[in-house]
Amino acid sequence: MAERVAVLGIGTMGAPMARNLLKAGFQVRVWNRTPDKARVLAAEGADLAETAADAVREAAFVITMLTDTAAVLAVMRQAAESVPDGAVWLQTSMDTDLECVAGLAEDHGITFVDCPVLGTRETAKLGRLVVLASGPGDALDRAQPVFDAIGSKTVRLGPEAGGVIRMKLVASAWTVALAESLRAQLSRAARWACSRRGASR
Repeated sequence: MAERVAVLGIGTMGAPMARNLLKAGFQVRVWNRTPDKARVLAAEGADLAETAADAVREAAFVITMLTDTAAVLAVMRQAAESVPDGAVWLQTSMDTDLECVAGLAEDHGITFVDCPVLGTRETAKLGRLVVLASGPGDALDRAQPVFDAIGSKTVRLGPEAGGVIRMKLVASAWTVALAESLRAQLSRAARWACSRRGASR
């Protein structure tokens, strides 16, 4: 049976990430503070949760893709007690205080992987994000199929990568993400040009 992934935060990046997880065969349960955004994904095969706590029950992986540290902490404080034993929390938001978020995971005995993703809406749709992953090696191994579903490149930063290491790698990884975005846009432009030539004949 396919593993269940809970996606908390169905916005510009979270929605296409959830779609790519569905395409990869995962069972996906979604939750968003604005329910209408999550309902769209329910029509595409995701399970819709009414609360963050409901979303994470029975999940093998919990993905947070939220705006900032305050949002991540607020949502996971509601959901933490419902996270199953053995589940892995994949924190994919970029703008977060790693120490605070990891501390919450530790307080509740949740295996935590910090894995911010780099890219644009277009690269997220194409499943070509760059994942910067740090956490226990066995958790990273387990999560690799999730990373493969949402991204084209996973950079493993080590078990406890600090902020300095993380930020040094952001510049090079961001270059990769921009290149992927440009490649996608050029490909789309080429297809449009071909269709225009075909229509004019």
